[in-house]
Parts: sequence; structure tokens; C-alpha cells
Amino acid sequence: MKDRFYSQILKLVVPIVIQNLLSAAVNSADVVMLNYVGQSSISAVSLASNYASVLFMVYYGLGTGATLLCAQYWGKKDLQAIRVIEGIALRFSLLITVIFSGFALFAPELMMKLFTTDAELISIGAGYLRIMSLTYLCWSIIEIYLAVLRSVGRVTTAMVLNVIAFTMNIFLNAVFIFGLFGAPRLGAVGVAMATAISRILELLGCFFVSLVLSKDLKLNPAYMFIRNKALLKDFITLSLPALGNDVSWSVAFSMYSVILGHLGSDAVAANSLVVVVRNFGTVLCFGTASAGGILLGNVMGEGDMQRAKEYASKLLKLTVITGAVGGILILIATPFVLQFASLSETAMHYLKYMLLINTYYVMGAAVNTTLIAGVFRSGGDTRFGLICDSVDMWCYAVPLGFIAAFVLRLPVLVVYFLLCTDEFVKWPWVIKRYRSGKWLKNITRDDLFAQEKEG
Repeated sequence: MKDRFYSQILKLVVPIVIQNLLSAAVNSADVVMLNYVGQSSISAVSLASNYASVLFMVYYGLGTGATLLCAQYWGKKDLQAIRVIEGIALRFSLLITVIFSGFALFAPELMMKLFTTDAELISIGAGYLRIMSLTYLCWSIIEIYLAVLRSVGRVTTAMVLNVIAFTMNIFLNAVFIFGLFGAPRLGAVGVAMATAISRILELLGCFFVSLVLSKDLKLNPAYMFIRNKALLKDFITLSLPALGNDVSWSVAFSMYSVILGHLGSDAVAANSLVVVVRNFGTVLCFGTASAGGILLGNVMGEGDMQRAKEYASKLLKLTVITGAVGGILILIATPFVLQFASLSETAMHYLKYMLLINTYYVMGAAVNTTLIAGVFRSGGDTRFGLICDSVDMWCYAVPLGFIAAFVLRLPVLVVYFLLCTDEFVKWPWVIKRYRSGKWLKNITRDDLFAQEKEG
């Protein structure tokens, strides 16, 4: 049993971690290259990226809903149900994306003003957002399809598609930022153009995989028109709390950038680099959480609840180890980041201590992500995460940050430290929920399509 768990989790974790590392590498490449353009470009792209981060959490939430249902139906070997779920997720994803893209295309200055009052940062960020708006439609389709592939264990296929897209993104970043091969030097706008082209190529790659390598689970627009009331009800019941959870958390986390953005460009620039380093520090523990959720969903779909409970216990222990490893990696990286960074003296001071704070912060994030987004969601327990994260972020962390920054006017690093207590405040409730076992459920249905015909 023990060997089976670790061999299964390893097969899922490695491709997911590689995929997450590549994603972090693209973000790092943006910052590294923009470092040579100027601090304003780094800050503007960092702030504008919060908009994309919120949208990504929409995709992640919808993808989570698709994943938790598809993983259990894969355990049950019901392919038709998986196709219907993919179509439902695509409908929601495209609808929401049209709204987001409209704001980014037609009102980018307004969106930037939510994060900063600096005219230069607003101007740079608006140009970035206009081009990024064109990539969102591609992105909305890609994330749903890759979530479905991962849910049935085809994580290597998803990884290969990401490798191609991320590699192209980094290459095109260099071309458009520095004006290589006769291309114009576009700075921050070049980052957006590189992303747009790479997303289009990734979408084409998804269609290729669908037609050639994964014929049983296609990226088929026709799936959006398949109707099944029972699955639609399950998707809404399970996915919308997960979507609300992720969006609520993401918007609240973006408020951290709003707070720091109003404390000066030095704080923003320092935080931009910290985010990059923290992303590298968390790829292993977050990858473990994603892989664990898929594995647990497959096992619960088979109806083996005792084995699911044992796997969850092993997963949590593994997460504590990976969280500690992530903190150590950030600590090791700190002197190298400080040597590389070309920021002002004040920003460098902020950067040093923000990185040290994150050496322990990743442990809190690792445990909560594994339990809320991995273990609980694998059994369809999505409402707890919505309530827990919303109360924690909106009733504790965000108000605390605003009071500390604008009422008490505490130093930047003290404000940042207080914001980084959010993960640990919810530990008691999250761990209590895990021990209760209320998340342990088989959420599949029998005779889905026979019921639909009768209806």
C-alpha cells in the first residue's frame, strides 16, 4: 500500500512540478529581462499581472470543479460523463473571459488605477493589458482542457504542451523586450506580445493532442452543447464554491498589492521579485497538493474510502516536508537574489526582509493549499474553503493590512509581516476539518444518461 501510494504520487507530481517550474521560469524571465529596462517596467507589469492572476484563479476554480468531478468519474470509468463536464466548464470559462477581456481591452487605465496612482505605471500597465486581453480567450480554453487531461492522469501530455508554450514565451520575451533579430524594442508591451503568441501556439497544440494523441478525450467545442441536468447541477454545486473560493482569495491577495502599491514604488518593486522567488519555493508543495487531489479523487471514485483516508494522511505528511524544503530553498536563494537585483537602496532593504519572511510563510501556504484545494476538494468539499478563506482574507488579513498601512502608518516591513500571518490564522479550523473526515465522499452518480433520457 505504501509503495503504491508513493509510486502513484510520484508519477503525477513530477510532470506537475516541472510544469509549475516552467510557469515560474516565465515569470522570472519577465522580471529578469525587465530589470534591464527599468524599475518602472517591473512595477507596472507586476501590478497589471494581478489582473491576470484573478482571471487565472477563475480558470483554476473552474478547472478544479472539472478535475474533482472528472477524477472521480475516471475512477468509475465513465468517459461520457467526463466529456459533458468538459463542455460545462468550457461554457462557464468562455462566458467569464469575454467580460474580463472587455475590461482589459477597453478600460485598461481604469484597471491600473485600482492598483496605483502613479501615472507612469498606469501608462505602461495599460499598454500591457490591452495586448494581454487578446490572449485570455485562448487561455480560457487551454486551462480547462489541461485540467481534464490532468484529472485522468495524463499529466505528462499537459506538461509537454506547457513546455513548448513556456519555452516559446521566454524566447519571444527576449526578442520583443530587447529588439532581437530586427524586432522593435517594446519593453513591457513586448512581454504581453510574447505571451499572446505563445498562448495561440499552446491552443493549437491542444487541438493537435486532441486529434492525434488523446482521441477519447478531445478538445471538442461540440461538448459545450451536450445537456445533462444532473451533471450541470453537480458542477454548479461543487465548482461555484471552488470558483468563489479562488476568486475571493485571489482578489483579496491582490489587495496586498494595492496596499503595497500605495506605499511606494520601492515596496512594489521589492515585492515583484519576492513573488518570483516564492513561486519557485512553492512549486514542489503545490504540485504535491494538485497530484494528491487527483489521486484521492480517483480512489474515492472507485469507492475505496479507507484507502483514500490513508492516502490523505500520507499526503499531508509529504506536504509538511515539501513546505520545509520550499522555505529552505528561498533562504538559500536570498543572497543570490540580492546580488542580482538592480533596485534602489530602500527597495533592496525591503527585498531582503520580505524574502526572510517568506522562508516560513510557504509552510502555512503549503498545508492550507494541500488540505483545502487538494484533499477537501477531491471529495467535493468546496464550501468549507470558500467560507474559511473569505473570512480569513476579508475579515482579517485585508482589514489588518489597510489599518496597519493607512491608519497606524506602520513601516512597510511591519505591514508586510502582518499580511503574511494570514495562512497561519486559519490553521486550527483547516486541521479540525481534516480530522472530522467530512470531506470523504464519493460524488459520482449512477445511470446518468438513462436518467436524462427519462427526464
